[in-house]
Amino acid sequence: QFQVMESGGGSLVAGGSLRLSCTVSGLTFKTTNMGWFRQDQHQEQERERVSCIEWTGAYTYYSESVKDRFTISRDNDKNTLSLQMNSLNPEDARLYYCAALLDACTTSSPTRVYWGQGTQVTVSS
Repeated sequence: QFQVMESGGGSLVAGGSLRLSCTVSGLTFKTTNMGWFRQDQHQEQERERVSCIEWTGAYTYYSESVKDRFTISRDNDKNTLSLQMNSLNPEDARLYYCAALLDACTTSSPTRVYWGQGTQVTVSS
């Protein structure tokens, strides 16, 4: 059974940093593309693709809204995905989801995805 689990969310003041982590079980992490998505807490809008990293680590994607502030990384030995988030602002306050992707990172709206439960990030001004 596949399991994707996020951790590291929390509340902070604008300008601060936070690091999200994600662990995966039940699939071969080292050959799986991984990504981070986010959604407003009321889940009224489509999940926004924030960042993605190919299984090789050679290709990464960042949305324009987080580029130069967020860094995605993976440790294939520890089956762990991370997202370092710097210079956070209230616009970044969302529910963040880790995703194990059977689709390529270049796919803007992937459909073959295993989702985590989400971790809340709250940023106050």
